Amino acid sequence: MADKQPIRIKSISEYHRLRNLPPPEHPLISVVDYAKMEFTANEKLPAIVSDYYSISIKRGVGKLFYGQQEYDFDEGVMYCMAPNQVLRVESAQQNIKRSGWILLIHPDFFWGTALAKNIKKYEFFDYTVHEALFLSEKEEATVNQVIQNIQQEYQSNIDKFSQNIIISQIETLLNYAERFYQRQFITRKITNHQILNRLEELLNDYFNNNEAIKNGLPTVQFVSEKMNVSQSYLSGLLKVLTGQSTQQHIHQKLIETAKEKLSTTSLYVSEIAYELGFEHPQSFSKLFKTKTNFSPMEFRQSFN
Repeated sequence: MADKQPIRIKSISEYHRLRNLPPPEHPLISVVDYAKMEFTANEKLPAIVSDYYSISIKRGVGKLFYGQQEYDFDEGVMYCMAPNQVLRVESAQQNIKRSGWILLIHPDFFWGTALAKNIKKYEFFDYTVHEALFLSEKEEATVNQVIQNIQQEYQSNIDKFSQNIIISQIETLLNYAERFYQRQFITRKITNHQILNRLEELLNDYFNNNEAIKNGLPTVQFVSEKMNVSQSYLSGLLKVLTGQSTQQHIHQKLIETAKEKLSTTSLYVSEIAYELGFEHPQSFSKLFKTKTNFSPMEFRQSFN
């Protein structure tokens, strides 16, 4: 089963049918009790590509595969997925107790509201499964209460206020998720500092081992792929811990390396630009000037 082509699920009703659940009470939004979903022991399901957003807290799932990454969800964590992302589940054994919920929201539900555009600002929808949110008991209780409010509202008689009330609850949920991610970036210091150290080592190796000559300037995509984290997660983490984005870290390391070469070698500026991955020396000089307020030659002369 795992080798089959991904299944595209276009609607929330389709998802309910796939999981042998009763039809959703609202066509565009649904809260699913994970304990009520049917799985076969050790079942390997085909990958799923959905046309809706999902926010989940699950326990006893077994293993989730997002891209090439594997994550064990025996412990409860929260993760968010946007439309067109690929997820594959390998079911846990039958004797494992499952709990949690999945909030499914079709993009059409946001139509005519500010959230239709603003949801793009929540970068954690681009995080991969192994970058999930680990909640404290208090945080999980807060999130669960919001989910109960959403469920209660769409299960009531729908009126002209219902959509706005549910949208406001979804925004509250997303804002809590953003707050808790910010907390996680700070409190999971060991893991996060390891990422900082790996970034430093990666950039040092890149500029010191002639990688820039062969491949040009390192990109955010290249760095994130090498570090096995998503671009948005890496940038969000770095901004919280250091105040700088991934691109700013790359530029900082580049300028540090350029300063070292300008002050300790007799290489021409054009040669230094080439070694750092620039196609045109003028581009290097412009960036150096922007970051230091000195041209490369002015900086070099200050050491003579």
